Amino acid sequence: MPKSPYLFTTPRLGFRTWQPFDLDDFSVINADKEVMRYFQKPLSREETQAMIDRMLRLFDEKGYCYFAVDLLETKELIGTIGLGWKTFEADFTPCVDIGWRIGKKWWNQGLATEGASACLDFAKQKGIAEVLSMASAGNAPSIEVMKKIGMCYWKDFDHAELLAYPEIQRCSLYRISL
Repeated sequence: MPKSPYLFTTPRLGFRTWQPFDLDDFSVINADKEVMRYFQKPLSREETQAMIDRMLRLFDEKGYCYFAVDLLETKELIGTIGLGWKTFEADFTPCVDIGWRIGKKWWNQGLATEGASACLDFAKQKGIAEVLSMASAGNAPSIEVMKKIGMCYWKDFDHAELLAYPEIQRCSLYRISL
């Protein structure tokens, strides 16, 4: 029987490490202005490759990353859901962070919630005791996912890396103990 490409799955999603063939599809997602509304800016193909490279290094170092996520039914890359390592200047860093970025085609189907719940289970299996999540305070859809996966509001803060982006600098921080 062939080995599954997935580290873990949910009923609809497969989580794996990044592959060279992901660049085209992930570049399209990262270039979408609506998808990137609560980020500094849409990303170029080169910036998307740099992000993938960072995730591969993080996986090698820590055993987790923002994973490439496929819709199992079609094998399409829908985006990324997973765990990051945040070290920017704040009173709660360094920390493990959970986050997601999904192409518009797959919004409003519960996929971010399903995937993020699975990533919390993965974090627990890895022995991670606490996971944080942050989103621009106006990003109601992501904050709703945080609540749905059982995270609790902790506080709002001004993100140190977003000083040049006042419209998204104020972030809401959520956390969960595993």
